[in-house]
Amino acid sequence: MRDVHAIQGGRMNEIQLQKAALRKDLRRLAAQHSAAERAAASEQIRQRLRAQPQWQQARTVMGFVPMPEEPDIWPLVTETLAAGKRVALPRYDAANDCYWAHEVKDCLLEVCPGYYGIGEPMASCPRFDLKELDFIMVPGLGFAANGSRLGRGKGYYDHLLRQAGGWKCGVAFDWQIVAGIPMDGSDVYLDCIMTPSAGSSVGTPPPVVK
Repeated sequence: MRDVHAIQGGRMNEIQLQKAALRKDLRRLAAQHSAAERAAASEQIRQRLRAQPQWQQARTVMGFVPMPEEPDIWPLVTETLAAGKRVALPRYDAANDCYWAHEVKDCLLEVCPGYYGIGEPMASCPRFDLKELDFIMVPGLGFAANGSRLGRGKGYYDHLLRQAGGWKCGVAFDWQIVAGIPMDGSDVYLDCIMTPSAGSSVGTPPPVVK
């Protein structure tokens, strides 16, 4: 009889290889779209997010500082602060090799390039209790309609999302949506995927918000 751990290890390795191939394909596809296309699509995503009841009702929101190839949700972060709501952003914890949510009150003064060159809260910003979050905007390389998400391979967001409360919403361009993503036990499914053309709450099949 084959060793159970060997079988499980083989399956895990196969999943990682599948994910690596999908990341390569999605990065190649993303490179085919211009900055102007991304800007227009980002505005559509922001409009759809503003219209969602979960967004409108949220009092505590976690965003992220987008990289050039990601949807630009930054205006939503500044709008949320201006509306008097609480905002958190991910900050890298080098000692534990993970990210935590930290509260920001001034995006101009409290956000700076972080460990990986990505904007994040300064060390002086207090940690935010992940269970108190109402709405989380989640980036990724790819997404599928069942709520599965493909990250960059480090598992940082999955670690954070496993401990977080609130509505977990992936934000994506239409070209980031794929038929399926291989998932393992450490991956976290999202509650919603928001794209320029549609928003879908995860279900079987997922209802689409038109």
